[in-house]
Amino acid sequence: MKRPVLILLLLSLMYALSEDRAGAQLWKMRRYEASAGLGPSFFFGDVGGFSKTENVLGFRDLTFLQTRVNFNLSAKYRILQDVNLRLSLSGAMLRATDTRGSNEKRDLGSKISIFEPAFIGEFYFIKNKNESSYLFSKGQGGFRQLISSLDFFAFTGVGGAVFSVKGNDNLIDKAMDTRGFTPVIPIGVGATMIYSPDFNFGIELGGRYSFSDYLDGYTSQYSSSNDVYYFLNFTFTYKLRTGPSGWPLFR
Repeated sequence: MKRPVLILLLLSLMYALSEDRAGAQLWKMRRYEASAGLGPSFFFGDVGGFSKTENVLGFRDLTFLQTRVNFNLSAKYRILQDVNLRLSLSGAMLRATDTRGSNEKRDLGSKISIFEPAFIGEFYFIKNKNESSYLFSKGQGGFRQLISSLDFFAFTGVGGAVFSVKGNDNLIDKAMDTRGFTPVIPIGVGATMIYSPDFNFGIELGGRYSFSDYLDGYTSQYSSSNDVYYFLNFTFTYKLRTGPSGWPLFR
């Protein structure tokens, strides 16, 4: 009686190990991803906002007046199961105004347009196990698996921002810069829900730390740092099948 039980246990163990090995390789079947994102953009420069003594943590600078919109298109390649390389193309409108802030009497204002290409690395510090599930890969995950299918990641990289500025009359009188280019460092965090083997939904918040203090067309003697802007994006991702040659399949 002991021998059949032992054989059954060994067969069960071998089956479990083979399933784990097969599941661990499922992500390689979809190494390429195309993503689109849309959401608000926030600008922090020399025009607008409160002084540090009036706004220690910076929350008072988050206003509707200085909130605009951004959109993003990205192509991703999965180097490892928890590491992505992303080519990102973003377009954004930014707004800077002295209305409601420490310099209302100065009355400067500008509208900024930005085009930003960037190379970004994503690192998934919390990775769900649904992606390695054979049943999920066949679309049989169910609601319980959806709840447990969240990934959390951090990202950073290098990029550049091509910008143009349209100032109000007061800013134009100060001989403002109207266009330019600056390197930027994107850095942020995000979360992704694997909805199906083909689609992801997600959200990410990323700051862009620029090497310029003229994104809003203005700087002053009191400025102690370069301009910064943030994107909050709601994302949709489509995962392409990987062909036998390692290239994506488009059919």
